[in-house]
Amino acid sequence: MARSHGSGEILRETLAACGKDVVFEPGALIFHPENVEIGSDVYVGHYAILKGYYRNRLRIGDGSWIGQHAFLHAAGGLTIGRRVGIGPSVNIITSKHQLPADPCVSIMDGAIEMAEVVLEDGCDVGVSAVVLPGVCIGAGAQVGAGAVVTHDVPARAIAVGVPARVIGQR
Repeated sequence: MARSHGSGEILRETLAACGKDVVFEPGALIFHPENVEIGSDVYVGHYAILKGYYRNRLRIGDGSWIGQHAFLHAAGGLTIGRRVGIGPSVNIITSKHQLPADPCVSIMDGAIEMAEVVLEDGCDVGVSAVVLPGVCIGAGAQVGAGAVVTHDVPARAIAVGVPARVIGQR
């Protein structure tokens, strides 16, 4: 049976925390606001979706910037540090379906695994990058546009490609 996740309408008073001078551009949506904590001076771009979950938290640190059409999924927990840049159309995912043993069974029927994603202070995730469950992007690291991040990225590293690999240090 299909169920709605609600409208996602942003009502600041329903958030677990919302600092000063937070900008929500038109079209931005927040789901499960009771589990979303936003620091001060945060920008959330047009049509970004902050997908909280009924458990775990989505935390966004002071001074962070979330680009247009970004999709932040916090079922497994998502922590975004201070002054983090998240480019337009970035997807951050914290859960996945396990593959059922029987190949005739839909992946939709597989158990869901959740794993927290952490973006440490000062890192930057380029346009249209995808960050998969369980990844930590270190402080000051740079993820290139279109990268698919499947493993941790060390602090101050530059990671690009599909799958993302470290090509240097900042």
